[in-house]
Amino acid sequence: MFSLVVHVLEIIKIDGLKGEQRLEANTLLLSLKSFDFVLSLHLMRKILAITHILSQSLQKKDENIVNAMHLVLSSKERLQNLRDGSWDDLLAEVSLFCVKHKIDVPNMEDKYIREGRPRRGAEQITNLHHYRVELFYYVIDIQLQELNNRFSEANTELLFCMASLDPSDSFKAFDKDKLIRLVEFYPMDFSSNDLLYLGDELDSYIYDMRHDDEFLGLKGIGALAEKMISKKKDILYPLVYLLIKLVLTLPIATATVERCFSAMNIVKTKLRNRMDDHWMNDTLITYIENDVFDSVSDMVIMQRFQNMKPRRGQL
Repeated sequence: MFSLVVHVLEIIKIDGLKGEQRLEANTLLLSLKSFDFVLSLHLMRKILAITHILSQSLQKKDENIVNAMHLVLSSKERLQNLRDGSWDDLLAEVSLFCVKHKIDVPNMEDKYIREGRPRRGAEQITNLHHYRVELFYYVIDIQLQELNNRFSEANTELLFCMASLDPSDSFKAFDKDKLIRLVEFYPMDFSSNDLLYLGDELDSYIYDMRHDDEFLGLKGIGALAEKMISKKKDILYPLVYLLIKLVLTLPIATATVERCFSAMNIVKTKLRNRMDDHWMNDTLITYIENDVFDSVSDMVIMQRFQNMKPRRGQL
């Protein structure tokens, strides 16, 4: 699309109806046809290609926790490999692109000239140092830091422990030691006596589950919780069921908070920054739970408003 975008901007630059449009098109052309933009474009594409599958996986409601964590680890490793050994390949790729589209490629050994007035006593660096250290390394380090912050060692361990409750493949992921470790993350929910009984309860629980045909075909911890309630197993294994409830609550609560803050930036804009809390809450609910509201027909909504109070006309 690069050639087409440049071609359209060149047309607007010459034939734009207003001077502002022509000026803006010229400014965009100068930016697009620069080595800095092309390098940033190629780097962004490589990073998004690495993190795309992980991003899509984390947005799925039924994603397997173990698979998601393996994707996190593989994304970290691939980003680190990109940082350590892909600069020369990226530079060659960008240079070929620039030659093809007649964009000047700076000499990497020349001094880098910063925009604006140079600061007195500022360190003189080469183009290679700027593009490799201040752009390439810097951007990748930000991505790695983001993944490390969101998936620290403690968070990773917690998620792997949670995955031990997954009933898929005849409870293949079950790990007694990890589940006991999981309890240690919730000291307020389990007493010292609970810890003494938990090991024996887990032994009885897994033996019962693997010898009950109705539990062998389950997919997901949510399905396990529903089946345990229907078969009264939540009463037989109260500590295990408490663990299941905590595991089901954690990702939902975290995702709900993230969705609410993201939606708030969309609903409460600069033009609507004076709305009160009640109106904003109602708007956020309809936006966040749009899949539920989409199932409600327009006729039902109109009848609801029609019946709220007498009106002169029919909606």
